[in-house]
Amino acid sequence: MKLETSFKVAAPPARVFAYVTDVRQVVTCVPGAELTEIVDPTTYKGKMKVAVGPMKVGYSGTARILDQDDANHAVTVEGVGKETGGSGSASASARLTVVADGEGSVVKVATDFTIRGRVAQFGRGIIEDVFRSVIDDMGRRIAANVEGEQAAEAPALAAGATEAAVSGAVAPTAVAAPARPAPPPQPAKPVNAFGLLFKVLWARFTHLFRRTAKGEAS
Repeated sequence: MKLETSFKVAAPPARVFAYVTDVRQVVTCVPGAELTEIVDPTTYKGKMKVAVGPMKVGYSGTARILDQDDANHAVTVEGVGKETGGSGSASASARLTVVADGEGSVVKVATDFTIRGRVAQFGRGIIEDVFRSVIDDMGRRIAANVEGEQAAEAPALAAGATEAAVSGAVAPTAVAAPARPAPPPQPAKPVNAFGLLFKVLWARFTHLFRRTAKGEAS
């Protein structure tokens, strides 16, 4: 069966793609999934439980990253699993592509899967509903985690930008007060020659008068 679905995340494509290609983080967002072993950077083992109608089925299997295109934000994952406690099996190939959507992203999921065993008896419609429900839950959890991390980092980034702006600012240069202009030279007062001559003559007259008076008195 082939099925296509998608979900939105309010974060840039590069950030979203880095999250969805980290299996250790994604597995915590898939309802009923558990990571049991990291074989190598592209191979992982795990378990998953799903409810199909009144039946609950568990699978144990391996997932591999077949192709990862960082430039175009696309990755292909293949998984195979066996039903625990039963003879059924499941296999799937999923192509995840992250594209820009305004200021956020859309994660497109195209899956081709095959199910054998007890679950197959429920028919395509019910199986598709279960699959869509799993992807919808996974998408909501991925969006909440990525957006939460981004929101938590925003204050720190803003504080760092403010600190950088303050430290990089140039201190204002002190401006010297303008020197006061020297007062204009005052013109020399004119000499009153007549008054000066009068003072000299008066001083001499007073001196002679005093000498004459002394001589008469003697």
